[in-house]
Amino acid sequence: MGNKISYITSALAYYIVIYPLSLLPLRIIYLFSDLLYLLLVYVIPYRKQLIRKNIFKAFPQASHGQRKKIKNAFYKHLCDLLAESIKNISISEYELRKRFKISDHTLLNKLYAEGKNVLLVSGHYNNWEWMITAQNFLLRHQAVGIGMPLSNVFWNKKLNQRRGRFGMKILNASNVHEYLGQDHTKPIATLVLADQAPWNSLKAYWMNFLNQKTAVFFGCEQLAHQYNSAVVYFVINKRRRGYYKVDFQLICTSPSEMSYGEITEKHTKLLERSINKKPEYWLWSHNRWKRNVPENLEELRKEQQEKFEKRFPTTLLKKDPNSENPTSNQFAKF
Repeated sequence: MGNKISYITSALAYYIVIYPLSLLPLRIIYLFSDLLYLLLVYVIPYRKQLIRKNIFKAFPQASHGQRKKIKNAFYKHLCDLLAESIKNISISEYELRKRFKISDHTLLNKLYAEGKNVLLVSGHYNNWEWMITAQNFLLRHQAVGIGMPLSNVFWNKKLNQRRGRFGMKILNASNVHEYLGQDHTKPIATLVLADQAPWNSLKAYWMNFLNQKTAVFFGCEQLAHQYNSAVVYFVINKRRRGYYKVDFQLICTSPSEMSYGEITEKHTKLLERSINKKPEYWLWSHNRWKRNVPENLEELRKEQQEKFEKRFPTTLLKKDPNSENPTSNQFAKF
């Protein structure tokens, strides 16, 4: 009964409030964003303590004023992100093409011409929702995304439907390997947002990220090895309010030639560099450092590395780039 009521309530909210709001011009929706920003800063500070703690841990040398500036700029970005996510429900391909562009297609076009599948790796930085929605018409590769199902049945179905309306193929834990293992008519590009906190600290790759030991999903590296996919880091840069461009950086074309842990190290450090450059655009409201560092980290690292090298023996000839990092059999999701 409770699930039915939740479904009906969500459907009413969507069709009566959210969808009609999304039909408004973005400049009008931004008025709501401006109002929400004032509320978050001065009246109802959303996750204020968590945001302040995360920023302090990431930038311990920054002054109180500098950290406050980052926090308020993040609130502004978060409100705009909400406005743009609402607009994303109904935005046309024409308008999305105007607002969300690829800076240079050369790398991805080359990989496509070579018939190479790609893992596109990044984090929750700037407007990832528009990237999910636009990827299939922006790139020649078939767009694929690994999604974490929402607990709300209505919103899970509706959001995935809107995300995939331009051709993005949405996968989940139950069918990701089945799909990636198929023979495809053209190369695929799988979007991976790899900056969430892993479910299990004992099955995570531990490394330094934003000045602290951090558990990182190791699944991107495993998927790259298992399906021999090229790995490309992407960063979404804001040109001005409501306009973005995407830049790509190649991590590898042949995972078997990479050292154990090297793929994970590289894409995480590239994300860290993006965050350090413009910290307000990262999702500071996420409880990123909720996992405790295991006491037997070195023992876990050796155990996980042995399992990994047994599964992918080509990595045995390479050195471990970080002797303190265990691996995980998890994969990250958007």
